[in-house]
Amino acid sequence: MKRMPFERPTEHYDEGVYHIDEQICKLLKERKKLSNQNPGYPPFEYIEKWAADYDFYPDYLKLVFGALLNEQYFKPVVKPTGFRKHIPVLKSVEQGEFFYTVTSVRQYDNASVVTFNMDWDVTNESEQSYELKHFELYVGDEYDCSMDTGRSTSGHSSFNYIISPPLPDQIQGMEFIFSEFSRPFSNKPTGQTITIRAD
Repeated sequence: MKRMPFERPTEHYDEGVYHIDEQICKLLKERKKLSNQNPGYPPFEYIEKWAADYDFYPDYLKLVFGALLNEQYFKPVVKPTGFRKHIPVLKSVEQGEFFYTVTSVRQYDNASVVTFNMDWDVTNESEQSYELKHFELYVGDEYDCSMDTGRSTSGHSSFNYIISPPLPDQIQGMEFIFSEFSRPFSNKPTGQTITIRAD
């Protein structure tokens, strides 16, 4: 997703804590390495103990470890430049009350953009309580995929995903796997997966 530029919240900084802050960064790197880039999230009982031992508010530490868990979402997102061509896909999948479509891939010099559409029948009373779905895209370990923009109207949602490096122009046989999550920045998939294969 597009992120707003981060602004320094205050001009104040106590230079006396510089070396401590540097050590914090060093320990964070060691934490990632020791856990093979997957440290997870500490049990609440651990956090409650650390809060009591080191005089912190428990909710503050919960937020800190939550930010550490979501580091991948802060990775810089490529801004597509140098549009080259459209590659038609024109494939759809119907699951339950929803109709999912990928029409084409937009090719740029430095990235690809895939638009994922979702349609449903708004006259169906069971869909009046429809909640916006969040999907993450996967096309292969060698690609980074991030949702760039999304919009929703009555009976239709559309999401743009940036893929880098760019996909090859020949995408026959490639699968676009959209996995649903309970909400953005969540590590809890719902179990629903939409797979669209380019022929």
